[in-house]
Amino acid sequence: MKVNFSVKIGKLTLKNPVMVASGTFGYAEEFKDFINLKKLGAIVTKTVTLQPRLGNPPPRTCETPCGMLNSIGLENPGLKVFSKEKLPFLNKLKVPVIISIASEDTPGEFIELAKRINRINSIDALELNISCPNVAGQSALISQDKNATYQLVRSVRKVTSKTLITKLSPNVTCISDIAYAAQEAGSDAVSLINTLSGMSINTKSMKPKLAQVSGGLSGPAIRPVAIKMVWEVYNKIKIPIIGMGGIINTQSALEFFIAGSSAISVGTANFINPRITVEIIDGLKRYLKVNNIHSINRLTGSLICES
Repeated sequence: MKVNFSVKIGKLTLKNPVMVASGTFGYAEEFKDFINLKKLGAIVTKTVTLQPRLGNPPPRTCETPCGMLNSIGLENPGLKVFSKEKLPFLNKLKVPVIISIASEDTPGEFIELAKRINRINSIDALELNISCPNVAGQSALISQDKNATYQLVRSVRKVTSKTLITKLSPNVTCISDIAYAAQEAGSDAVSLINTLSGMSINTKSMKPKLAQVSGGLSGPAIRPVAIKMVWEVYNKIKIPIIGMGGIINTQSALEFFIAGSSAISVGTANFINPRITVEIIDGLKRYLKVNNIHSINRLTGSLICES
């Protein structure tokens, strides 16, 4: 049986719905010895800011039950160095490149980044990282306010013709309202969820395990929250959802599709098993064939709720 494994996200047509989450895969070259990168549906880069950023002081990560906390603080070389030193390798792969962008402080940096990136033909899409919990400044609060989200997405939409994805925070009262605001402002898709705010304490020293005290929780521990939020957003908006949050195997990936995701992004699991993405791609194909499902799109939002 021939299976249609392609998905459409804005102007992008991905050969399969499996991508890698920003911040967990570097700029892809770090994984070239572990997997065939050309098998991925898309690559989402580590977040890039306008100027180089050192990030937060160490320690910046710690393990937690069924997950990890991180407070990297968007360390990156800046757009100029990224374009010169990182992008050429990505372009050789012939896989859609989605650049994650963020602001160090004011929302205006998003707009300037989008303007400059719009002129780079080899970048296929933008992911607006309005939801990183590990930075200070005005930009960290955008994802918690539907009006601020609307205004930013609308402003970015005016300066770029590229596919626009808005990455949402779970640290809100009603994530579906934020998603709807992003849709109405012109976002082509939303990705969710980013990490949950959390902290961990060393009981011997009585000090926080992260230098910044708190950080973002990721991994299987957050998956039930992520799936619920994907389901809520799916029932509110019409644009595609890229689901993420604790995907570690084919079974957990399937939960996201059934809840409403059109595509998925694998994050923390890349640190545990560098081959996990290609294993999930193969596993999804097997699932579709075994269950006589002709298209991956048939799975999206197929949850059966009996009331």
